[in-house]
Amino acid sequence: MSERAVHRGPGLFSRMFGAVLPSRRRRSRTGTPVSAPIVPAQSIAGKSLMIVIAIMSFLACLTLGAVSLVRDASLGWQADIVREITIQVRPVDGVDTAAEAAKASAIAASMPGVAQARVLEDWENAKLLEPWLGSGLDMSDLPIPHLIVVELADPDAVDLIALAARLDKEVKGASLDDHRNWTDRLKTMANATVIIGVSILGLVFIATVLSVIFATRGAMASNRDIVSVLHYVGAEASFIAREFQRHFLFLGLKGGLLGASGAAILFAILSFFIGRSIATPEGDQVSALFGRFAIGPTGYLGALVIALLIGVMTAITSRLTVYRHLASIE
Repeated sequence: MSERAVHRGPGLFSRMFGAVLPSRRRRSRTGTPVSAPIVPAQSIAGKSLMIVIAIMSFLACLTLGAVSLVRDASLGWQADIVREITIQVRPVDGVDTAAEAAKASAIAASMPGVAQARVLEDWENAKLLEPWLGSGLDMSDLPIPHLIVVELADPDAVDLIALAARLDKEVKGASLDDHRNWTDRLKTMANATVIIGVSILGLVFIATVLSVIFATRGAMASNRDIVSVLHYVGAEASFIAREFQRHFLFLGLKGGLLGASGAAILFAILSFFIGRSIATPEGDQVSALFGRFAIGPTGYLGALVIALLIGVMTAITSRLTVYRHLASIE
């Protein structure tokens, strides 16, 4: 057989080996024989693989969305915390705590980069202590520190060291809390969440690759005679691999888009219901943690990218598996 004949593809082989490969030929509505693909377009194994890929894509998109929500919420918390510091004035014997608190507030307000400083009222202090002490208590007899909330217009312009030194020198019982410990904890939590999310995505991709490898081997095993005949009569490995690659690319894209669509619909539904329950205590708590539970255009675009990536990865994996199989039978 000439090299030109070998390279002419499935139509030539279907005509030459029609008697040997009856399962690869079917008739059109007019009765004319037409060539069929090496890998059946519809099969139980193919549908099962598409379902597995859809599940993997769904889990990957859920992980991506959860990581995006936690990361955005963490950045929002950090921005809020960085723009606010607290001054605490503890009661000292023989000292008017209210006057010292007012002095501390004036010192904080005079610092560059500070928007305003406000001493919390007694009822606000009582509200803060209510979860631990209960309601209806007379706070006037308790040695409760006075709190000053300082809002920063420009956090980078505020000299916290100088402010802490002035408070320590001029105000008795005063201490400054810039919430750095909370900010560091939030950063650590956000970084840990991103690492965990990336690890889960990696495991999902590995599981998808293994599923495709097993499915490709199964498809080649069910079409072993056809693949072997094509290989032995001179069909190039690239031609056979391309047939499998095309088949699994469509499967991967269908499964990936189904899973991504399911995840996008789930996030849209959750965002809709949480947005409607903002006025309730439960909704306010969820909103405080995760905002409106909306992943935004970037999250939906990321889900689409994951679906396309899974489809391409499925095609490449099947192609490499076919090459390895053909190399083993030479």
